[in-house]
Amino acid sequence: MQAIFSRSRRASAPLPVSLSSRTLFLLILALAVVWFVPLGWRHLVPSDEGRYAEMAREMFVTGDWITPRYNGYKYFEKPPLQTWANALTFACFGIGDWQARLYTALTGFSGVLLAGYTGARVFDRATGIATAVILASSPYWNLLGHFNTLDMGLSFWMEVTMCGLLLGQRPGLRPAAARGWMCVCWGGMALAVLSKGLVGLILPGTALILYTVVMRDWALWRRLHFAAGVPVFLVVAVPWFVLVQERNPDFFHFFFVVQQFQRYLTPDQHRPGPIYYFVPILLIGFLPWLSLVAGTVRGRGVGIADGVARAKGVKGGFAPVALLAVWAIFIFVFFSVSHSKLVSYILPIAPALALLLGRTLATRSPAQWRRMLLAYLVVSVVLGIATGRLAHLGSGNTPNALYRAFQPWAVAAVAVATLSTLLALWLNRRNTPASIVAFGAGWLLLGTIAGTGHEVFGRESSGVLLAPAVDAALARQPADTPFYAVDRLDHTLPFYTRHTTIMVHGADELAFGVHAEPARWIPAIDGWIAQWQSRRHALALMSPGTYDVMRARGVPMRVVARDARRVVVEKPADGGD
Repeated sequence: MQAIFSRSRRASAPLPVSLSSRTLFLLILALAVVWFVPLGWRHLVPSDEGRYAEMAREMFVTGDWITPRYNGYKYFEKPPLQTWANALTFACFGIGDWQARLYTALTGFSGVLLAGYTGARVFDRATGIATAVILASSPYWNLLGHFNTLDMGLSFWMEVTMCGLLLGQRPGLRPAAARGWMCVCWGGMALAVLSKGLVGLILPGTALILYTVVMRDWALWRRLHFAAGVPVFLVVAVPWFVLVQERNPDFFHFFFVVQQFQRYLTPDQHRPGPIYYFVPILLIGFLPWLSLVAGTVRGRGVGIADGVARAKGVKGGFAPVALLAVWAIFIFVFFSVSHSKLVSYILPIAPALALLLGRTLATRSPAQWRRMLLAYLVVSVVLGIATGRLAHLGSGNTPNALYRAFQPWAVAAVAVATLSTLLALWLNRRNTPASIVAFGAGWLLLGTIAGTGHEVFGRESSGVLLAPAVDAALARQPADTPFYAVDRLDHTLPFYTRHTTIMVHGADELAFGVHAEPARWIPAIDGWIAQWQSRRHALALMSPGTYDVMRARGVPMRVVARDARRVVVEKPADGGD
């Protein structure tokens, strides 16, 4: 095994000039500033951001840390790790936008550092630096690290699993160190399960099986430290499942059968997509580093094919490059054939891709890197032309004025990326590592600026502009005034008004919750109208289309606030409009 690692280190020659430890510290500090400061500059957008923020808010205010609820209803679609983390953040720092994104941002930031550390330890220091730059500046990782979704947390804990395995299989480790890293691997897998369910176990486990089949490395299974690792996994992952099942006997079937298996195997979730659905996502998500793919696949000394061939020539040798390749390819294929697809599903492959691409980047000569930078200037010009199209876009929910307001942000983002590429060309004459860092910083800022500019859309879609009027209406009503959601589940307004709603007619994704507690909802519109007319005080949230229908039916309503997506009404005191 030592032979494989030593040959891998010689093949992946370090960058011509190394960055000092002090410089690395300052770069990490600068990354932290850019990464965390903008968290509160945008409002939450539907549906994921509002959903998971509201779930955490309800957990915090109710004190029930076992049974997750959303809009007041039992919600068992996902495990509670991120909800716990967000609720703790609310407890420490108050309820707000940046607090709702803090856990996601922490996992994304930590993922960059962990990938860099692993690259340095498993391969060499130059690969570690290159890997961290690639992952931090890839739009896919950067943008999803700043949205309150579950996939970044899942991806980080799966990265902990993968990196724990890579670090624990290095040759020459003391037995205690190897066992410790493998416990990290098992613990990461348990936290991945608590993040999003069985995929946290199935994906790493299947990737490991495929690796051993491809490499015929059966001896690896004797080095997984089951005796120490399995207890770690069980202690971390199992208690919540036991407790929630004791309190909710209907949990097991819905969570494991419906959400874990039927969701993947059937189109019931209405999230279809062609087999190539994730190809453009991958291309755009790693756009600034695509030119490294050819060298990563077949480059002499650092290519996947070369690494696999050399590893097969050493009996019992662990091949980190092969594991990374199998990890990325399998997870990509796994979600590509699924009946349920979302943009963020293949995010767990990002750290593995960054490590593979980082090995190639670490061997680029100044001349090769210069040619790549010239190509990226052409890409910047194309992106600049594309920003001109924004002024011609628009729809009913997203008017053209919002795209025109976003256009300056997009122009600024592309301009920064272009200037950083020019700076990288100048720096490459004397310090290629500094040139790579400057280029990566530009693309990091491109994602940060464009992501921050998304607030022109997010502010409208979040419903936050309606919240003051809704708060005022709630304040002048009795405390027990019902707030109905008529044929609509709004994912963000309840968070900003700090008030849940009673579902009417359309259960949406709360179907399990309303059927588990049928007394907490109104299944028919006519039943709601009867309740509405019989009450002296009431509020309701609905879509503009539903409002028009209710108005045509003569339902007494007074508009409290409205936007392009929603209308909030109250029961008039005099019974009229």
